[in-house]
Amino acid sequence: MDITGNTLFIPGATSGIGLALALALRERGNTVIVGGRRTDRLEKIAAEYPGIGTVRIDTTDAASIQAAAKDVLARYPELNVLVTMAGVMRVEDWHRPESFLESAEEVVTTNVLGPIRLIAAFVEHLRSRPDATIVTVSSGLAFTPLKVTPSYNASKAAIHMLSESLRLQLADTTVDVLELVPPSVRTDLLPGQAESEHAMPLDEFVTEVMTILETRPEAKEIQVERVKFLRYGEARGDYDQVVATLNQADPH
Repeated sequence: MDITGNTLFIPGATSGIGLALALALRERGNTVIVGGRRTDRLEKIAAEYPGIGTVRIDTTDAASIQAAAKDVLARYPELNVLVTMAGVMRVEDWHRPESFLESAEEVVTTNVLGPIRLIAAFVEHLRSRPDATIVTVSSGLAFTPLKVTPSYNASKAAIHMLSESLRLQLADTTVDVLELVPPSVRTDLLPGQAESEHAMPLDEFVTEVMTILETRPEAKEIQVERVKFLRYGEARGDYDQVVATLNQADPH
C-alpha cells in the first residue's frame, strides 16, 4: 500500500485507533473519509479537521452499510482503500447463557459480519481501481486468548483467517489485503483501558504503524513489536506461558 495519494474510507474511525490512524494518513497527503454511528462525533470531526469527509454508518446494519457505500462512492469515486476498523469488545461470563449470549451476538455481528458486509459493498469498486487495498483489523487476541473476552477473541481469529483467505482469492486482482494486528492500546475499547499501564500508548502505536507502512511495503500483517509476544507464542513454543502471562496481567 502506497502511503500517500490514496482515498480511504475508515468506518469506525470516530475515536480511538481509527481516528488516530485517519489523522495520520491525512497528514501524509491522503483523502480520508471516516464513518460512524454518532452524528455528533462526525460533526465534531468535520469541524475540527477540515477536509476529512464524514459518513454516517452503522456496521451492525446491512442496509446502513449499503446506503453508506452508495454515498461514499458517489462522492469519492476515486476511493481505493477500505479500512474495516469498526469493532466492539465485551467482558463475558460464559457460565450461564443469559450472561453472555446477547453480548456474543453483538460482538460477532459487529466484528465479523460488519467487515464481511463492508467488503461485499466495496469489493467490485476496488477491483476496478488500478491499485487498491482492503485493510482488516484483527488483534493479538486472535492468537492468544484473554479469558474474559471469548467472543472478541474468536471474532478476531475469524478476521485473521478471513484476511489470509481473501489474500489468496484476490491475488488475481489489483486488490491487496493487509491485516492490522494491534496489541492492547490505550483507547476506550474496554472501561479503564485508556489508562491501563499494560496497554500501548495510542500515539506510539500509530507512529509505529505508519513507519511499518512506509518502510515495509511487502508486509501483509502490520505488527508493531509489542504484539509479537502474543502473535508468535505458538511458533516460539511458549504458548502456555504467553497465555498465563497475559491473563495474570488482566485487571478484569
